[in-house]
Amino acid sequence: MAGSNPGAGSYYVPDQSRLAISMATSVALLVIGVAGGINSITFDTGHGGFWTIFQLGLVGFVVTLALWFRQTIKENRAGMNSAQLKHSYALGMQWFIFSEVMFFACFFGVLFYVRHLAGPWLGGEGDKGVSNMLWKGFEFSWPPESTPQDAVGLAKQVPANSGAFHGAKEAMSWWWIPFLNTTLLLSSSVTCHIAHVAMKDNQRERFNKFLGITLALGFLFVMFQAYEYYEAYAHLGLTLNAGIYGSTFFILTGFHGFHVCMGAIMLTVQWLRSTRAGHFTPDDQFGFEASSWYWHFVDVVWVGLFLFVYIL
Repeated sequence: MAGSNPGAGSYYVPDQSRLAISMATSVALLVIGVAGGINSITFDTGHGGFWTIFQLGLVGFVVTLALWFRQTIKENRAGMNSAQLKHSYALGMQWFIFSEVMFFACFFGVLFYVRHLAGPWLGGEGDKGVSNMLWKGFEFSWPPESTPQDAVGLAKQVPANSGAFHGAKEAMSWWWIPFLNTTLLLSSSVTCHIAHVAMKDNQRERFNKFLGITLALGFLFVMFQAYEYYEAYAHLGLTLNAGIYGSTFFILTGFHGFHVCMGAIMLTVQWLRSTRAGHFTPDDQFGFEASSWYWHFVDVVWVGLFLFVYIL
């Protein structure tokens, strides 16, 4: 099919495919499963079926993505992708990253609203301040320090059972884990850039080496975050049920951790393509380039998390 711009060349139009429908169905199952699963944990309803739905959606998502990208890679290797089509791929990835920016902006907005607006208002501060809305003598602090035993509706939560919630305060004393993870991610961003420059200079061995280092640093980040979650749940009482602090902490860091896993998997695929199949050239490397954009994005988001969740 000819493009409207004579200099753009032909524009390859693939055959009809059910992959888009499969992807939409898988994502819907993912959202329903994770939303129902988190609610079952929060309210102790015991509906384990939601996690089965989540697993089915995750399997469908991964399989569909693998088939879709496999088809795209084959088309590109066969020379079907014109400059105009490659430009549309770049625009698509840029819009995808922009949507992710808006996704995290929502959660950062929630954190700002709770810490600087709703919380102080409940503590009686400002023109909209109202005191004793939660219990008599309530004073807002971040993280929340204590909850009285007789607080209505909190009988099943850790703060109500213990009388004083020390988890959040103690969790912040574990500053070395997020600091180490910050060092790991920022270092991985540097090694990813070095790999990118190496591919542009047609230095495949150097590219494979530094991309491998990037992957090692990324998976180390995930391991340390898993260790942090274990300590929070097992020893600090910091869980999803630990009030608004627990909710915002795990939503922000958990979704970011998921994005780090996704980025690491994407880069792993590019590393295997280069080491096993010799893919990519200085002029044709969009698969890796798009993955590197995504990796730099998750690095920048983590810097914001480190500052506003752990430090400030």
